[in-house]
Amino acid sequence: MTRTNSTILKKGSAISSLSDQEIRLPSFSETSEGDTHTIVLDGVWATHSVGTVDKKFKAIKLPTQPVRFIIDCAEITMLDTAGAWMISRLKLRIQDDGNEVEVLNLSKNNEILLDAVMHAVTNDKSEVVKPAQFQLSGVLAAIGKMSYSFAADFMASMNLLGAAVRGSQGKTGQGRRMSFAPIASQIDKMGVGAIPIIVLMSVIMGAIIAQQGAFQLRYFGAEIFVVDLVGILVLREIGVILTAIMIAGRSGSAITAEIGSMKMREEVDALKVIGLNPISVLILPRLVALVISLPLLTFVANMAALGGAMIVAQTYSGISPDAFMTRVREAVDMTSFFAGIIKAPFMAIIIGIIASVEGMKVEGSAESLGRRVTSSVVKSIFVVIVVDGLFAIFFAAVDF
Repeated sequence: MTRTNSTILKKGSAISSLSDQEIRLPSFSETSEGDTHTIVLDGVWATHSVGTVDKKFKAIKLPTQPVRFIIDCAEITMLDTAGAWMISRLKLRIQDDGNEVEVLNLSKNNEILLDAVMHAVTNDKSEVVKPAQFQLSGVLAAIGKMSYSFAADFMASMNLLGAAVRGSQGKTGQGRRMSFAPIASQIDKMGVGAIPIIVLMSVIMGAIIAQQGAFQLRYFGAEIFVVDLVGILVLREIGVILTAIMIAGRSGSAITAEIGSMKMREEVDALKVIGLNPISVLILPRLVALVISLPLLTFVANMAALGGAMIVAQTYSGISPDAFMTRVREAVDMTSFFAGIIKAPFMAIIIGIIASVEGMKVEGSAESLGRRVTSSVVKSIFVVIVVDGLFAIFFAAVDF
């Protein structure tokens, strides 16, 4: 036994416990007698040594005629998972070639190890995941799951809304009362804090609509009608829908994150233990603040969009601010203004309820929190757009 081989093999603690006579690099020999082909394995077949024989072991040539193989492991002094995997790989290769193979002279522990590795290798080989083919049943199953999920979310939203409307008391058994301090704090966060971004977005949108409208109407010599276009479009649709989308992304996600983090830290359960109603403490102030803030922010967005349109109309089409305001008063009546403002409280309730429901669904992981925040924003924006479309159909039907 050379000093180099001892150094290679004694890296493992289990190998170092073997005697010098037992420490041998892995090797194998082949003999044939009649229709029986014998492969004799010798030495330490372990992780730190099998690399020296791996290429030769994989290159064993199988006879063209079917024969009986015997893998003799009597001379193996140590076997671990790496060695068992190499033996299993050779055994499967022989079997796949149509030959009979038998592993002999393994100790009881090594036989258990080889059976376990053989089982794992066989399962990995048999359980190959094949690409799923398109099936109509899969589409129907997905639609069914979405329907059940929508029904569950709708019922949870209605329960939460009913609990918020009914349970305005701050503490059970103390009568109905509402604390205005948390509502004022939430109005400051959701309403006042959102004014800069709402104004900036609305000014840009009003300017874009005015510029594109004037560019198209110029071909017909009717640039003055860009004021009608901007006024009606902004007051009835664009102002409220863009504000609601911005609040859904800004405040809705914050509500879900705040309630979800409290759910993760079991603070919601702690509120119940001390006798406080979590709906009244966490959800009701945010819901009321949204209902108050969103119509006011919609009004601010409308004025900002008209201001941006006025600037573009003067610089791009030569329409003075006085002419712009005069045309606005002539073309836009109060029904257009109220058509947008009326939608705002309903959209605020939708955003608050969806955000709260998703926050209550958060489980005990950061991944769950991120997933619920994303779901809250996506669902809120989708439902807000659908509700806006329903309002538009309703107003058209009643000629409002």
